[in-house]
Amino acid sequence: MKIGEVAELAGLSAKTIRYYEEIGLLPEPEREFNQYRSYGPETLQKLAFIRRAQAANLKLREIREILEIRSQGRAPCVHVRDLLKRRLSKIDQQLEELKTAKQELEELVVLAEATDPAECSGDVICTILEP
Repeated sequence: MKIGEVAELAGLSAKTIRYYEEIGLLPEPEREFNQYRSYGPETLQKLAFIRRAQAANLKLREIREILEIRSQGRAPCVHVRDLLKRRLSKIDQQLEELKTAKQELEELVVLAEATDPAECSGDVICTILEP
């Protein structure tokens, strides 16, 4: 298959596929006599894996690590589990930070609704956001 066919079947752009080759997610493809890239069906399998891994919020660097482990003939399951656990922990932390930010914003909205703009002093920029 040529890069355009692979791109269409994988739902990606040819530019993305070339980028994945450049950063080591995909191996350099064979070349036809005219120097066009020639891909086998295993490329579609790898691209589907990459998309699933990205949907799981894994970074391209982490996906490359998984592919390298597999290319060495080892099962990457433990590594993947650890990556997913770390990602989940980070998301939990971000959710806590968002809850705190939401609570602070709700308090500011209450203050803003109780503030009369006519009473704002010229000494401060905005009384709602003053400490």
